Amino acid sequence: MFQPISIFIGLRYSRSKSPTGFVSFITFFSTVGILLGVASLITVVSVMNGFEGEQKRRILGIIPHVIVSDFPDKEADKGTGATQNSYWQSLRKELLTQPHVLQVTPFLESEALIQSTTGLQGVLLQGIMPKFERQNIISSHMVAGSLANLSSQSYSLVLGQSLANKLQVNLGDEVRLVLPNKSIFTPMGRIPVQRVFTVAGIFHIGSQVDDAMVYVDSRYGAKLLRRTGDGIDKLRLYLDDAFNAQQVVTALESKQQSAQLRKQTGNPLHSVSFSTWNESQGALFSAVKMEKNMMWLMLSLIVVVATFNIVSALVMVVVDKQAEIGILQTLGLARTDVIKIFITQGMVNGLWGVSLGGVIGVILALNLNDIMLVIGVNLFGFGVQSLPIKLEFFDVLTIILSALVMSFLATLYPAYQASTTQPAQVLRNE
Repeated sequence: MFQPISIFIGLRYSRSKSPTGFVSFITFFSTVGILLGVASLITVVSVMNGFEGEQKRRILGIIPHVIVSDFPDKEADKGTGATQNSYWQSLRKELLTQPHVLQVTPFLESEALIQSTTGLQGVLLQGIMPKFERQNIISSHMVAGSLANLSSQSYSLVLGQSLANKLQVNLGDEVRLVLPNKSIFTPMGRIPVQRVFTVAGIFHIGSQVDDAMVYVDSRYGAKLLRRTGDGIDKLRLYLDDAFNAQQVVTALESKQQSAQLRKQTGNPLHSVSFSTWNESQGALFSAVKMEKNMMWLMLSLIVVVATFNIVSALVMVVVDKQAEIGILQTLGLARTDVIKIFITQGMVNGLWGVSLGGVIGVILALNLNDIMLVIGVNLFGFGVQSLPIKLEFFDVLTIILSALVMSFLATLYPAYQASTTQPAQVLRNE
């Protein structure tokens, strides 16, 4: 098979045994360093992707991606004569036509206290319509009861398993909901609005939502809040991707401004406001992203240190091969070909490290939980927990290409030094 002379000699140099054991040791160490760096990066980035995806599923599966609020306060919208109840229905139909919007569900919410015979805790009370929540993550994570029970059982609620354990309540038990911000006057004075509810369902998501959210039917929530009709004052939008929230809001605000400019007071988007999940959960996801970037940086330093070993090894090889380089130059080998020889030799070490590191990293990422189980490592310290792992081809490709580029850059200086060899000086004493 035909090979350019520079590549042929470079491959021969890379396969030959160096008479200097220290050079061989540094060459081996640089290859192993690149291997460990690439394998570690692929494994850790896959775990970080898994954590990010799990957070996105558990938190953004419940937290509305976009909230539409500030409905008209009046019983009838002057522009259309429609009641407030029909207002959110027409608005929902309008929102469902927008790109990226998969589902729009109505709800009301208020801060509340939930009390049992053994405990008291602050929660966020949400009044929902179960018929619109069939695809909600809550419905698929019920451990007792059903979300549909909210419609069939009057004054019932659904709460998280963590909260149920704290309050020591179970399915069918009674709890008291207290609204500290709402009060009524009684013969005994002013007291907070409160009502006894029956536990109709318990869910388990595995996030802080389990400890902070309580769901009731919007009809009974409206009565508790002293509102007329169904009491709906907000809509939540679930998107195909939560990170499209700002794009969707920008498009809706543009439509809203167009309606205002044309004085379309009957347009459902005319007077509402929008907010996204970034306002409540953005800091958490920003912290995860920063942590992921820092892991990238720290583990990349392993590859950088390994590539410096390639520089050291090649510089020693250049010094060791001075006579051979001089002979090749006297035979007519151009300086560019000398550069190619040592780039080839250095890249062979880099290719071995990157290839083996990529294969080991992918195998580790795909089987990390099984490996941890075999060696008896439990990072969570309790129960049987598994790391969420998401191996992405683009990340693997980026890591491999970055390591190859760093390996290539590490060969440039030694290769250039080899090309500056003066045959007359080197061969003078031969």
